[in-house]
Amino acid sequence: MMMRVRTKPCGGYLPTDSWINYRYKMRAARYLTYDVVTHTGAVSLVLFLVVFSGRFIKYLAEAAIGDLSAGILLPIMLYKLPAFFELILPLGFYIGVLLSFGRLYADSEMVIFRASGTSQWQLFSRISTATIATTLLVATLALVLGPNGAARANALLAEPRSAEGMHVLAEGRFKKQRAGDYVTYVEQISDDGKMNTVFVAERQRSESGTVLSTTLAESGAIEIDPESGRRYLQLSNGHRYSVSPGKAELTQARFNGYRSLIPEIEGGLRSQAQVETLPTSALIGSDNPEHIAILGWRISLALIVPVMVLFAIPLSQTDSRRGRYAKLGPALIVFLLYFVALSQARSMAEEGGSLVVFVVVHSLFTVVGVALMLGDDLRRLLKGDRSASGAARGLS
Repeated sequence: MMMRVRTKPCGGYLPTDSWINYRYKMRAARYLTYDVVTHTGAVSLVLFLVVFSGRFIKYLAEAAIGDLSAGILLPIMLYKLPAFFELILPLGFYIGVLLSFGRLYADSEMVIFRASGTSQWQLFSRISTATIATTLLVATLALVLGPNGAARANALLAEPRSAEGMHVLAEGRFKKQRAGDYVTYVEQISDDGKMNTVFVAERQRSESGTVLSTTLAESGAIEIDPESGRRYLQLSNGHRYSVSPGKAELTQARFNGYRSLIPEIEGGLRSQAQVETLPTSALIGSDNPEHIAILGWRISLALIVPVMVLFAIPLSQTDSRRGRYAKLGPALIVFLLYFVALSQARSMAEEGGSLVVFVVVHSLFTVVGVALMLGDDLRRLLKGDRSASGAARGLS
């Protein structure tokens, strides 16, 4: 004889199918979001350490040769952190989605999701919270924190004692650059950056020949152009001599004031364009093509995140034999193409002064991403049409 046991829910009612479906969706969303965020954090940390260490070593070399005051190196690096993360986070999130979903495919966990009727668009919606949060974070970094940090870093570099640049402000030592074509000497430097007894020797090469010139001034100072951010050596009360080898000619000039452009190290801290430090509010509504290009670039950094997710989900499809890293190479190539296309759009916007090129690039990659997301549905639709046509031929 069999006994029939009746169970009674705690609340006195049985959960409906819609409630069970809702709980399943929420648990799946939390699980996928946590996995994606974990992978994103790990990847972003590795990328940050690589980028930060590389930049720090490069800037440390500038400080070692006297082009940068060592005392402001760490504060400047901290101000540069938003600029690092505005580029790292989109790539980190993209790789995080790839590795997270790739692990689910490799461990056959994604089979359960797909068997329960979860489509690629539903997977996209499950991680929509993480996608939106990352997009807003990148937008904040690119539009607000990044320009503000760059402006503060430039303010530090503009201080007199931090301008030990061009290898000029090194007391009692001869300094050379441009492969020895530019040599300077300063006898004494005051606390406010004023220099006493400045000597500059320069060799200028051109198609017409070589010109050797020397300049000796009683005093000098570093001045910074507020518009371009370039540094100039301003000398006062001195003499300048110029001679061309092979010619019996000597040019002598006496001056009360003489201004010379200070050469910057390519890719150094001081090589950043002044427009990069402008706040986003100053770019909006500007007719300057360079301002329009910078504005489009900052907005594009945030839009990279959701567009790349459209590629990451279908490209993460793999199996246990191939592993989660099977399509990492092609996925990185797609990201590189997107980034290069945006860089070209920025260059074109600087010439044409229009954001249309950015819209075209984003629209193109969005369309391709949507097509990849619809790939499974299109394949099922084609298989259904073939099956229907085969059945029709069998009946006939």
